[in-house]
Amino acid sequence: RVTVVDPSPNALFALERRAAEAGVAERVRGVQGDVHGLFDVVERGGYDAVLCHGVLEYVEDPAAGLRNVVDALRPAGTLSLLAAGLGGAVLARALAGHFTEARQALTDPAGRWGEGDPVPHRFTAETLSELIGEAGLEVGAIHGVRVFADLVPGVLVDTEPGAMEALLRLEAAVAELPAFHSVATQLHVLAERG
Repeated sequence: RVTVVDPSPNALFALERRAAEAGVAERVRGVQGDVHGLFDVVERGGYDAVLCHGVLEYVEDPAAGLRNVVDALRPAGTLSLLAAGLGGAVLARALAGHFTEARQALTDPAGRWGEGDPVPHRFTAETLSELIGEAGLEVGAIHGVRVFADLVPGVLVDTEPGAMEALLRLEAAVAELPAFHSVATQLHVLAERG
């Protein structure tokens, strides 16, 4: 059984439609809410696994949001967390010739490159690990996601035979290597209670 919490009624409508099309509507429940009001819509300590993907970077208080997510887990539960990586943003801004913005992201406590930055918070593997530890979980694995994919011009992938498959193999090869976590666009962390 899967419970999806989303603030968007449109996203929940699409979820309902896709679940029905896949024949799993009786196992999937969508509820409108967000991470800060999580226990207004779901039970505390009721889930074997929580996927918190693309959420933490957008909440006002990431530490408080993460504590709520962890509190939704059962005692032996697992957290899958995917969040925006700081290094990937710095690298992307620099490669685009926006050196001042790259430096701003590097030095800003939230990892923002300027007023026009649509992402309120970015993280390093270390800051995510620290937040997860403070919330009461132990990090099991960290993966870099989209290490190269966001940097490679689409024309190279679209016109070169086999390029997409080769890029995916390269991404898989570097995902677990700590040296590449610092330049990943996103970081994926798996964590469990001790």
